[in-house]
Amino acid sequence: MRLVRDRRVVDDSFVHVGEEGEIPDGADVIVPWSRWTKERAQLGARRGRIGVRVPSDRKAEELASDVASFAVIAIEFPKFADGRGYSIARHLRDRYAYRGELRAVGNVLRDQIFYLSRCGFDTFEIDASKSAEDAIAGLDDFSVKYQTAADEKTPIWRRHARAWPAR
Repeated sequence: MRLVRDRRVVDDSFVHVGEEGEIPDGADVIVPWSRWTKERAQLGARRGRIGVRVPSDRKAEELASDVASFAVIAIEFPKFADGRGYSIARHLRDRYAYRGELRAVGNVLRDQIFYLSRCGFDTFEIDASKSAEDAIAGLDDFSVKYQTAADEKTPIWRRHARAWPAR
């Protein structure tokens, strides 16, 4: 899979590890949420950065006590119509102050990229059958952000009020 981060296509420096099997010593790894919950102490004590892949049926509250442990939280989007990942991301950023990499993985489409970034995602896994350049262009689908979100804390009316002095 290709990753889009900072409007560029980048290589994934993390090794994706399954439910079982050896974890490469010292490597940066992403493990499934279920494995993290079973092997938290061992995974947290190893060398190398740790990331977790979270299914969309989890709640951000379940990750809250561990967010400082993760360099990456990869939230799964199993299908286009499943919007639960947006809520997980927003809660991780706003309620639990997660500042690490927040990655959208799975069925991530160009039409979603702008909205995913508004919720706090900063990295997007792009399927090989899709154009990464087209996904990057999706970040510019809209030129104005009216509401507050993870990427804009000030509403547009307040930004405009500062820009134009009262008469």
